[in-house]
Order: sequence, then C-alpha cells, then structure tokens
Amino acid sequence: MITRFAPSTTGEAHPGTLLSALLVWLEARRRGGRAILRLEDLDVTRVKAGWATQLVEACAELGLTWDATVLQSALRSDHEAALDRLEAAGRLYPCACSRADRTGGRRAPDGGWAYENTCRGRPLVGGWRGQAEPVRLRLDDDRVELVDDGGLDLSQTPAHDLGDPIVRRRDGVIAYHLAVVVDDARAQVTDVIRGKDIAASTATQVLIQRALGLPTPRYRHHFLLLETDRTGKLSKLHGSLPYSGLRARMSPAEILGRLAHVAHLIDAPRPIRIDELGLDWSRVPVDDQVLAT
Repeated sequence: MITRFAPSTTGEAHPGTLLSALLVWLEARRRGGRAILRLEDLDVTRVKAGWATQLVEACAELGLTWDATVLQSALRSDHEAALDRLEAAGRLYPCACSRADRTGGRRAPDGGWAYENTCRGRPLVGGWRGQAEPVRLRLDDDRVELVDDGGLDLSQTPAHDLGDPIVRRRDGVIAYHLAVVVDDARAQVTDVIRGKDIAASTATQVLIQRALGLPTPRYRHHFLLLETDRTGKLSKLHGSLPYSGLRARMSPAEILGRLAHVAHLIDAPRPIRIDELGLDWSRVPVDDQVLAT
C-alpha cells in the first residue's frame, strides 16, 4: 500500500491541509504502507518556497514524518513525456476559448462552468510545445462508473459533465489533472486519500489514466473543515486560519488533539501524541465539520 499527501504550496498550511495529512499518514501506518509527501509547486505564479518549508515543519511538529518527500516541479520530464504520448495518439488540441466564453453556460459537477469541447476540431500545428494557447486533452466520451472506499459515488461522463481538461496552461505550466495522474503512477500510488473538494475531478483523472495506459488507484474522499464567515455562511476553511496563528496559541500536541477530535478519533479535544492515535474509518464523519478554535 502506497499513498501520498499532495498539498499545493500556494499558501501557508492550515487545519484543513493538516487534517488531510493526518488521515493519509494514519491510514498508511494502519495498513503497514508507505506515505509520500509530494509538494505540488507547479503554479509558479502563486508558489513560494517558504510555504513548502513551513508545511514540512508543521507536519514534523505534529509528528507526521514521511517515507519520501518529492517536489512536483522536479518531475517535469515525466509530465512532458506524457504530453508527447498523448500528442502522438492525436488527443491534444489548442483551445481559443476564454473563461468568459463558458460563464453563464452549463454548470459542472465541481460547481464551475462546463467546457463544451468547442475547440476539439482544431489541429495541433507545431506540437504542444509550440502552442501559445492552452492545450486540452480530448477525452473518450465514456461513462466512468466508480464508487470510492467511503461509499461516495464518483460516476460521471467527464467529457460531457466537465468537458475536456486543460493539460498545459497558456503560461506553459503543466495543469493539475495531468500532473497528478502522472505523478501518482510514477510513485506507484495504490490509494489516494484526499478531501471531497477534489472528488468531482476523479472521473476525469481516471480517463487520463486510461488514455496513458496507467493503473487506477483506490480512492477515498474525506470530509472538509468549514468555518463560519461574518455573514454566518459556512465555507471551506482555507487560508484564513493559518498554522502560524494556531501555533501562537496552542502547542503541537493541542493542535493535533483538535484535529483528532474533529475527525472523531478521540472523544474530546486534548493534547495528544501521534503515536497515541489510530484510524477507524467507521468513526470518521462523512459530513463536513465546523472547526471550533
């Protein structure tokens, strides 16, 4: 069993990030497997090296040590090789559509606007490296039937429900969907454990795996941590409660206890060490939780 914690290094670690790290780590230890930390640093417009360092240090303070640590940006040659294979198979095309072109159209399962595959017929003149426009992957028009290990139905017809994904952005950055598929296969990941906010993209990633002849791992999507904004509306907790702010008020053992409690791993929040915790998925809540701090 090999799994991975793959945070984007585009901001400081926050409780939602660390909850995912904790569940990934505990599942690997429960099953005698390996847990890899993959720092997803491809988005050069948003990444800062200091955030990667801070995230590694936060995990270490909580007792989360990894069997390997990988910088995603170091895997560029693998991503390019995958694009070459997809180009050779005639699956890539340049896209002239803007985000505004999709706005007001059909809603996708991820809450955004579906892409109607408008540019599918455009030829890829000069190869994917020579494109000034974003490059998309023509998916098979197949339906993916998939239920994850937590019972979440991930079934979709991705080419219709979301549309063909961008695999190389206008600025040359390799897009998330392609990179995550290639990197998981390279690391021989057998089990992907991540938040429900990524669930809607799973079927798309399965079709990319099939297009590249790569295996499909098992999936499990855990609950999200929510916060209440000034209007009383619940939203995903991201960035507004950074680890440094928590660390100024609590010890690592106290932070770990809060995370363990919200995941129903312990009955009440209290300082705790990582070696005192075990993971029983039947106790972990399915519904999103509000984190009280």
